[in-house]
Amino acid sequence: MALGCVFAMSAGINHPSLLFTPERVKSAKARVESGDSLMVKGWENIRTIAEAQLAKPDIMKLEYMALAWQMTGDRRYAEKLKEVLMRTADTRSWANSEMMARNPAWRSELQMAHRSFQVAVAYDAIYDTLSPAERKHIAEGMWRLAGEPLLGDWLLEPTRIHSLNSMGHNWWTSCVGMGGLLAMAIGNEVPEAADAARKAVDALPEWFGFAGDVIQRKPRTFDRDGGMYESINYASFGITEALILRQAWLNSHPGAKLPDIPQIRQLASFFSHVAYPRTGILHSINFGDSHKNVTGESSMLLALAQPGNAGKKEMEKEAAIVGWYVGQVEPGQHREGFPRTVPMGFLYTPDTSKAPAVPDLPKSHLWKDFGWATMRDSWDKDATMLAVKSGMTWNHSHADANSFIIFHKGVDIIKDAGNCSYGKPEYRNYFFQTEAHNVVRFNGQGQPRHQQYHGSMLPGEVTGLVDEGRFKYVLANGTGPMSRWLSRNYRHFLWIDNVIYVVDDLESHEPGRFEWLWHPGGDTRKRGYDLEVTNGDAAVLVRPVYPNYLAPSDYVHDYPQHLYWETHEAPDETLKGTETYWSFHMPQTVDRVKGVTAVILKDSVSQKSIPQIERREGKDWIGLRVTQPDGAVTDIYINQLADGRLMHLNSWIDADGFSTDAYMLAVTYPAGVTPSPSASPSDMFMVHGSSLRRSGKVLHSSLDKRTLRLK
Repeated sequence: MALGCVFAMSAGINHPSLLFTPERVKSAKARVESGDSLMVKGWENIRTIAEAQLAKPDIMKLEYMALAWQMTGDRRYAEKLKEVLMRTADTRSWANSEMMARNPAWRSELQMAHRSFQVAVAYDAIYDTLSPAERKHIAEGMWRLAGEPLLGDWLLEPTRIHSLNSMGHNWWTSCVGMGGLLAMAIGNEVPEAADAARKAVDALPEWFGFAGDVIQRKPRTFDRDGGMYESINYASFGITEALILRQAWLNSHPGAKLPDIPQIRQLASFFSHVAYPRTGILHSINFGDSHKNVTGESSMLLALAQPGNAGKKEMEKEAAIVGWYVGQVEPGQHREGFPRTVPMGFLYTPDTSKAPAVPDLPKSHLWKDFGWATMRDSWDKDATMLAVKSGMTWNHSHADANSFIIFHKGVDIIKDAGNCSYGKPEYRNYFFQTEAHNVVRFNGQGQPRHQQYHGSMLPGEVTGLVDEGRFKYVLANGTGPMSRWLSRNYRHFLWIDNVIYVVDDLESHEPGRFEWLWHPGGDTRKRGYDLEVTNGDAAVLVRPVYPNYLAPSDYVHDYPQHLYWETHEAPDETLKGTETYWSFHMPQTVDRVKGVTAVILKDSVSQKSIPQIERREGKDWIGLRVTQPDGAVTDIYINQLADGRLMHLNSWIDADGFSTDAYMLAVTYPAGVTPSPSASPSDMFMVHGSSLRRSGKVLHSSLDKRTLRLK
């Protein structure tokens, strides 16, 4: 690990200067006095908690008294903090017995890191009220108790036992970040702590730039387009811990220059693209060990406070995005975040009164390195958003290759089952496993269970995202994680108007039964060929079309070619009840199949006029004819020769006068026009094709296969 010094070490730092700086405290006071309602409410909450701490102090809440002291000058807070810190410095050990039993022993862990943050901000706040002897007593005790174990285990030689790929990546930044913060706070009294703090700050770019570990199957930490794969929860937590340390150094070393970290400037975009603005609290996609109420607010606020080498226009755009995002977050919705009701949020949240109504961002985004994509029809609240995942399985990233979530009318109407406490059997036996996600199983089997610990040797991927207005497309390839059972596990998402088509291109090593899993986010009822899902004002119809429709009645033995269905009970996230998920499966065993499911997005629960969907087939192609209530028709063709079955032969088909080698083709005719070889389409979309011709006219030609809209 490169630990070369990139800046000169100063003789010491002034206090307070780490996070609760005099400048930020002064600004917060002014905003409270000006009548800023959110700041007033935030200060009232902080003051109330600080008062309660005077009677019964909790080491995990020292920050409230620290800020109250700086805001008011009331010495009761400073005296109580001194009492707690003096007593804490005499504590024998903060080591965790379970961690100490490991070989080699882990002397430090997350709770030690969390306490270190509290001690650091408290010591920084009351530094000038302490005598030199008191400072030395507290500093030496805290270096022994927490600073040296944290940095000694995770960073410093010759005692370091961890590397960047130990545990989840968030452990490294928490232990090094908070250990470094504490070391910075006590560095005037403990010279080795000051040196360790410098090394901790110097190591941060290496954490952000971690490129992965092939031998131990650990993926890179950050996608090159921004974002961290360990779920929104752990991305927010891990990044925040890193940026707290970096912010404290910048605050306490005026004029210091740090190496630019490109990933910091991408955080506003990342957390916004995975967010779902709605009436009520902001939701985020909850792939992996996360929850839909989790936000990236804390990381975004700290990133905004660290402009680095960014230009003025870049910072203005970032500030606007952050302002929009913070405006979507309700106070207190994410306990690990920075709402204005906690000291860091109170001091670091900018004025959002001039934030834009929607962010200046594209409606779709792909993270190719770790295999996520999001697409939405607008940035307005309660719009429709599709999130797709097919990357690595390991640690906080579940066995959910090719899974997806659909948010519609304010709810996750097709959802992820979620997660629970890691020590519960329901977590390892259900929430982490394939059956908790919207994927395809084979013979009742999903991704091998050992992938939770050892990772998927062959990760999935998401590629080919195209957003062209009414046409949106992305491809998920989950073959690697399911390679024990399947030699082909492609899932195409084609979103046209008010229907999302999920096209599964599947091939197994031997004949067996394919099974489609669906986790509805609402009440469900089977109506004929459809599974109807409703939740408040939101409703969708899930309609399998290929390899066949659902059997229309419970007399499934009378429909030997149709899909059968089953319902399964599983624990909900609270573990206080159960919820139902559905599986659709073929009655026959096969080794190759195309599955096409239309998810029809209804404008309301009571909507009666919905698209009419017909199955159509021709030579070497299958397809759909979709007639909208206004009479517009879209024909969709799926080329049966273009799915990899041919090597040197070509995949040309002729379909209704169109000649193409494309994998899929969608052709729309306006209302009043009957589809025919001579009719003029109003819009076309081609997926993975090099040529499209009609009646001798070349509509598209390229030597490589492309996905694009043709008008």
